[in-house]
Amino acid sequence: MLWLEAFVLVNFAFLALDIFLAHSANQFRQPAEYLPLLFSLAAPVLLGAGLAGRQRWARPRLWKWIGYAVGWVAIAVGLAGVIFHLDSQFFYEKTLRSLTYAAPFAAPLAYTGLGLLLLVNRMVEASSADWARWVLLLALGGFFGNFVLSLTDHATNGFFRPVEWAPVVSSAFAVGFLAAPFFVPPALGYLRICAGVLAAQGMVGVVGFALHVFASLRAPGALWYRIVNGPPLFAPLLFPNLVLLGLLALWVMGQRPGDETR
Repeated sequence: MLWLEAFVLVNFAFLALDIFLAHSANQFRQPAEYLPLLFSLAAPVLLGAGLAGRQRWARPRLWKWIGYAVGWVAIAVGLAGVIFHLDSQFFYEKTLRSLTYAAPFAAPLAYTGLGLLLLVNRMVEASSADWARWVLLLALGGFFGNFVLSLTDHATNGFFRPVEWAPVVSSAFAVGFLAAPFFVPPALGYLRICAGVLAAQGMVGVVGFALHVFASLRAPGALWYRIVNGPPLFAPLLFPNLVLLGLLALWVMGQRPGDETR
């Protein structure tokens, strides 16, 4: 599906900026920290070439194999990133505290998720019931990752402000609601409720982004220092980003009542 391909392409481009800010905190101390940045810059160009080959030059095989290559590399980059992030502290102490204060270990899984979306979009018939379930499963995994990241990130200051519990609670709700269709065939009404839950996640993300921006602006020091070392500026935008992915899956499910709903 073209919409999913565009979603992945834009996310790779956005990850380049996010990685640049995140790894600037230690000035790219390890050379390996440049790898996800370079990959994030190259992936949108390659995927754009693949889309052009499919849409303009009628070469679907070019689109297919570029997507496979980028997808598998993205999965590898994500899994390697988890290991490197945990190795920053957790593997040495192996305590819950070291896990909390390590580099955000679940963040690199964004690459793995995007890689899997590319594979799904090529291996499963677009707009089919199976395609919708796979996309919803990856959106569900993203919200679970948001739950873990929000919990560990805000635990570093002991949830100093009560509002810091909001993304933890809301992402837990999203996980619960999106998991149900994998166990019971959902009614159309339930899909609409899920869409409402996702809309609430989007609001949480927008408010969280504004709070992170205000916190960075109020902090002392130079602006660049505040942006790099303050609250992760773009982390809350993961919520509206996953909302788009989840709504795409729910929309396809709603179009196939005989396969997915009752």
